[in-house]
Amino acid sequence: MGEIALPNGISNGNINGVNGQSHSLNGYRKSCWYEEEIEEDLRWCFALNSILHTGASQYQDIALLDTKPFGKALVIDGKLQSAETDEFIYHECLVHPALLHNPSPKNVFIMGGGEGSTARELLRHKTIDKVVMCDIDEEVVNFCKSYFVVNKEAFRDTRLEVVINDARVELEARDESYDVIIGDLADPIDGGPCYKLYTKSFYELIVKPRLKQGGIFVTQAGPAGIFSHTEVFSCIYNTLRQVFKYVVPYSAHIPSYADIWGWVMASDSPLDLSAEELDLRMRHRIKGENGYLDGKTFTSASTLSKTVRNS
Repeated sequence: MGEIALPNGISNGNINGVNGQSHSLNGYRKSCWYEEEIEEDLRWCFALNSILHTGASQYQDIALLDTKPFGKALVIDGKLQSAETDEFIYHECLVHPALLHNPSPKNVFIMGGGEGSTARELLRHKTIDKVVMCDIDEEVVNFCKSYFVVNKEAFRDTRLEVVINDARVELEARDESYDVIIGDLADPIDGGPCYKLYTKSFYELIVKPRLKQGGIFVTQAGPAGIFSHTEVFSCIYNTLRQVFKYVVPYSAHIPSYADIWGWVMASDSPLDLSAEELDLRMRHRIKGENGYLDGKTFTSASTLSKTVRNS
């Protein structure tokens, strides 16, 4: 749950309302704080310059905050999703390892990703002909189109097809197969809206049949810290191991998340490129420079600590 707190310690209510209720966050523009519960007895907070927007769609509550340490930050259902200063870490890690391990990726399906940053990173790849971004919440997509200038070019790119639908329903209905399928969804909280998109049956019956020969699936996999990795990271990894022959978990620190974050890549073809080969493919296939990821960084990211490996 995310809350706005005023300097005198009075709370101005939480951002994550219930059933689309609106929130009285407007009117406080300076010297307030955003606070989010990471786990019981642990909260993370940072100072705000202003509250740029709050609202609610049919599916979730949306807020855009101007934070002092992280710039503009998107908060959905009381959870920080993306921050201006470090979102490139998350999105480079989500997108580039899978695409670089594929010999020549042409078409990609994104489950979720309404913010547009995942599509932005995909469209940097010279081999890409088509990206399908399927998000259930049209209001979030339109909101992000309006507010995130960094992704405006991606939304205008003719190679991007934006579909408003449930990702499971959309994948089931499509006949085409993909070089890469990306899961950019909320964490699989039991009973939550995305829970069924992380199950063995979904991976086995819906995702895998839609991958081309040698295709790769990659998903964000929640917190991956020394204490937090057991929430969903280990579960997602172990579930994918039951479906795919090769599964690679990796992680990186994202400052605005106040934790290590995880991703899991899976395929029936080997995922074993060297750091040198990854760097070579980046130079030849990606437009512009990455801010975070290179071959050595990925090698380091996929070397997990003893505690996490044992899980």
